Amino acid sequence: MPSALERWIDEVASVTGPNSVYWCDGSQSENARLLREMMAAGTLLELNQRQYPDCYLHRSDPSDVARTEHLTFICSREQIDSGPTNNWMAPAEAKTKVGALFKGAMRGRTMYVVPYIMGPVGSPFSKVGVEITDSPYVVVNMRIMTRMGTPALRAIEAGAEFVKGLHSLGDLSPDRRFVLHFPEEKMIWSVGSGYGGNALLGKKCFALRIASVQAREENWLAEHMLIVGLESPEGETHYIAAAFPSACGKTNLAMLIPPASQKGWKVWTVGDDIAWLHPGADGRLWAINPEAGFFGVAPGTSTKTNRNAMATVQANSIFTNVGLTEDNCPWWEGIDGPVPERLTDWRGRPWQKGSTEKAAHPNSRFTAPAIQCPSISPKFNGVPISAFIFGGRRARVAPLVLEAFNWNHGVFVGATVASETTAAQSGAVGVVRRDPMAMLPFCGYNMADYFGHWLHMGTVARRPPKIFHVNWFRQNDEGRFIWPGFGENMRVLRWIVERCAGRGGAVESPIGLVPDKGAIDTQGLEIDTQTLDDLRAVSKDDWRAEAAGVGDFFGKFGSRLPSEMRNQRAALLARLG
Repeated sequence: MPSALERWIDEVASVTGPNSVYWCDGSQSENARLLREMMAAGTLLELNQRQYPDCYLHRSDPSDVARTEHLTFICSREQIDSGPTNNWMAPAEAKTKVGALFKGAMRGRTMYVVPYIMGPVGSPFSKVGVEITDSPYVVVNMRIMTRMGTPALRAIEAGAEFVKGLHSLGDLSPDRRFVLHFPEEKMIWSVGSGYGGNALLGKKCFALRIASVQAREENWLAEHMLIVGLESPEGETHYIAAAFPSACGKTNLAMLIPPASQKGWKVWTVGDDIAWLHPGADGRLWAINPEAGFFGVAPGTSTKTNRNAMATVQANSIFTNVGLTEDNCPWWEGIDGPVPERLTDWRGRPWQKGSTEKAAHPNSRFTAPAIQCPSISPKFNGVPISAFIFGGRRARVAPLVLEAFNWNHGVFVGATVASETTAAQSGAVGVVRRDPMAMLPFCGYNMADYFGHWLHMGTVARRPPKIFHVNWFRQNDEGRFIWPGFGENMRVLRWIVERCAGRGGAVESPIGLVPDKGAIDTQGLEIDTQTLDDLRAVSKDDWRAEAAGVGDFFGKFGSRLPSEMRNQRAALLARLG
């Protein structure tokens, strides 16, 4: 047993005061025992085993149902290194203030030691972590989401460095809830929450916030991106990585099923949420999905919106804060079939059809093994990326698709990604929110330096991916979407693949290259010429206003912003006249 790891475990145990310490091996028998113990304690409910074999329901505390971004901090030694878009707390203050919350926090509980690998076992791109937790719910979820147990411990024994993660449920009080990241120490502290993103420390905390720091130090990228392979009827496969803010169809694209009109095309799912990208000897960027499972939002998921996701969650899955049918099956708003007359809601209360309250929490989740996805790619160990795609929800500003002029312009496109708020989000509708590379809540250091790192990676990779932007949500004057979306997005992806292969017609616009007339296959779609023109249209007036908004956003970063970002904005204004 590694002495450094043992010393850390002993230190934590002496502070938190658990009844016992248990080292997890990740075995099936261990998992079965933990499930039985949670069912006996009433923290886990067995679902209908005939329809959902080895599936369970967990209900979290009503105050603990989502990421707590206002209580999430980057504890870099210098505040400037955290940047204006992160919350910052000085490391010494953090360890004093939050360290006090860990004193005796595990009294009466078992302290679980969870060694895990982010990425495939044996891959040179993978990283090791150890999470200490007092939540068996976290343990069984980490077993789904990572390569957990003995393989990780062996890697540590062989000398692998590991990211330390300390988690305790504490008393679940929102007033005593914190998620802290110490980038220089490669360490994570989380207390007062049992919710996935706050408690499964391998996910956003390690795989993005800490890994983004590691990536900058080691010349690679840790990104909030899905990874898919697009295989042509001729058997040629191009892999793309794509980043979208929430409510922009990321999971649906990750598991897209080509419609009948796209005969012979296949889509392979490599990852639905996170991509780690390393430069290869061939000059390309090679990506892995560091996760082994999907932690997806349940509401709105159905066989119509995401047939592959529905197939994935049919077994060996854990549902959190969904509703429950009378025959013990999970239920949520948007699932297939008629709304039942009676349900049990996510809090465990009786629910009747027509109720003004949701039966499933809007952020209810499923945790499911990725290997169960019908479209899962056999190439989990690393795939070469041909294209990066960024996207947002814009009613009129952004065209259906554009290609960046070059790498630096593509970084500018990614750095200025924005979405407009919808009725499903709190606050006013149509407000523009900037979310660079969909990483705003997840970058572990100053985002101005993050832009600089992206620019640098264009010099590290000799054959970097082409960069594109898509907007599935363009609307007409009546507020109706003018692109069909869902599976038909395959038509846009085909144009992107053609551009990567040196084919596909494009014309220059002030904001990038847009498809030439007829370059996107619309055969079989009920869409007229005017609508196609509207989907490709670029309004100079709209984009002058957009450039002004970009200037305001860039202004947050002051002198830390790379000069190339200002140059790219100036070039955009010049092209707009």
